[in-house]
Amino acid sequence: MADIIKPSQKPEAVAQSYVTVSIYDQSYHLSGPDLAQLRQLAAKVDVHMRAVAANGRTADSLRVAVLAALNLADELARAEEQIRLLQGSMDGSQSADLRIRAANLSELLDSVLEEDKAEL
Repeated sequence: MADIIKPSQKPEAVAQSYVTVSIYDQSYHLSGPDLAQLRQLAAKVDVHMRAVAANGRTADSLRVAVLAALNLADELARAEEQIRLLQGSMDGSQSADLRIRAANLSELLDSVLEEDKAEL
């Protein structure tokens, strides 16, 4: 997770590397292990906030941020539900069948490779 560097802190004094991003016309100094990902996440938040502001009747940045957060939370919940459904669509017997088929194919491949070695 990203850490926000407080305005009183100088970014140079922070041991980790940091990136400055702009979200809804506000600059934030963020630090974390993956600066490229932080930039992407900040850009996504900015897009959501601008979309909320464009479709809404409020100019209050806090309200815009909360509504954007709700939209992002909805996206996350839908993605988690899709993952849960995909994981649940394969029951235990299907999983066991796949493991058995994979083992059989592996044995078949090993025997073909052994035959090829013997012919050389």
